[in-house]
Amino acid sequence: MTDTNRRRFIDRIEEGSGGFGPIRGHRGTGRVLLIWLAANLVVTTLLTGTLFVPGVSLGEAIAWIVVGTLLGAIVLTLIGVMGVRTGLPTMSLTRGSFGLRGSIVPAISNFIVLMGWSWVQAMLAGISIDWLVAQATGYSNPAMWAAICQAIVVALAIFGHEGIARIEPYFALVILAIMAYIFVVALTTYAPAEFAAIEPDPEAGMTSSLVFDIVFATAISWTVLSADLTRVARSQRAGGVGAFVGYTLSTVLTMTLGAVAIAFVLLAGGEAIAFDPVTIIEAFGAPLAIAIFLSVMATNTMVMYGMTLSLTNALPTRKPLRFLPTALAVGAIAIIGSTFLGLLEQFTTFLSTIGALFIPVFAIMIVDYYLIRRRAYSPDILERSGGRYWFTGGVHWAAIVSWAIGALTYLALAFWWSSPVGAALPTFAVAFVLYWVWARATKVGSGEKVESRHLAEVDGVEADAA
Repeated sequence: MTDTNRRRFIDRIEEGSGGFGPIRGHRGTGRVLLIWLAANLVVTTLLTGTLFVPGVSLGEAIAWIVVGTLLGAIVLTLIGVMGVRTGLPTMSLTRGSFGLRGSIVPAISNFIVLMGWSWVQAMLAGISIDWLVAQATGYSNPAMWAAICQAIVVALAIFGHEGIARIEPYFALVILAIMAYIFVVALTTYAPAEFAAIEPDPEAGMTSSLVFDIVFATAISWTVLSADLTRVARSQRAGGVGAFVGYTLSTVLTMTLGAVAIAFVLLAGGEAIAFDPVTIIEAFGAPLAIAIFLSVMATNTMVMYGMTLSLTNALPTRKPLRFLPTALAVGAIAIIGSTFLGLLEQFTTFLSTIGALFIPVFAIMIVDYYLIRRRAYSPDILERSGGRYWFTGGVHWAAIVSWAIGALTYLALAFWWSSPVGAALPTFAVAFVLYWVWARATKVGSGEKVESRHLAEVDGVEADAA
């Protein structure tokens, strides 16, 4: 490749990445729905469903899956609509409430969480591929396959939101077909009454409130990418409906499949090992292993893309970091980390970390944008310093303190004091009310008359989403 062609290739990737600035979306409701449908048709969501049974009954597990998903999808959709209205990704939007420099707190937290997700998913894909290869050849090296899966994801993510939009719908259809096959096998082998008759096991350590917290935290974990993926919509309606319906359907289907699959293993006389892909692959065979691999290719591509965007916006430099070198550096860390398979044993702790870090972030963002700022951010949010979002040295301490107290609330209720309603909802309420009271008392946004407009309309930053 000549220097000229190499430069054109790099420039094309930079232009297609979406990056820090606003983009104007053109996708309709159906396409956004398919993007979100594929997003959570993923092995981690499926295996999350295996955590619930037999701790609670299958019927109770499904009920809390639906309730937790619906409430979580409301938060996800509200953040996604902010992306459609402004054209900005999620972490760029935190600049409005946390400050131009204060936004580094949620951005770095986002990077850490998404890196954890990328490792977990690549490990699970590697274990699944390793099972297929071991069945055919006897050779086993799950860490190697995890690294290979992650390397493929890095290559896909380099093409930014264009590559994601192209592959997601097709993966979604294939994965849905395989899921339908698994449901048919399970429900034709055993009657629904047999599944319902499985007795809850209190020693499994699962409660209704914990099921809800885990399901809600799953939605929060996807909300970190909500504006990034939904801003490609051509209208608020297309983005809001597509994100809400797509996420809700994919999560309810996939978590329910996990709960049904582990119940199937129990009915067959097997041992219910939660969050173990081999346990259910052995029950349903190669189609499930293939579905796991495809789901990781689709979802981890978006995770890698989101991590890169977080870093391009996180550091207080004069200009955002360039997409390609940042993606390559992030990709190298992701590939190396995916080989440490022992991290899978800490998955539930990882979900609690997500809840503690990001439930208060999104409560604050929703208050700031919809109540304090009256659904409008000015072009000052695109600046690197100065303007109405500079606050005190670039940091809005009302948001930082509200976030910290919210995070401590979650940790206290999740690990130290038992709450009959779990940790998620009280944490959201604490951060929501605290920030609203503080912002009102200090007259944040008072007297502002900001015109509600898409920020891609600002001179010099016009960009289109393919």
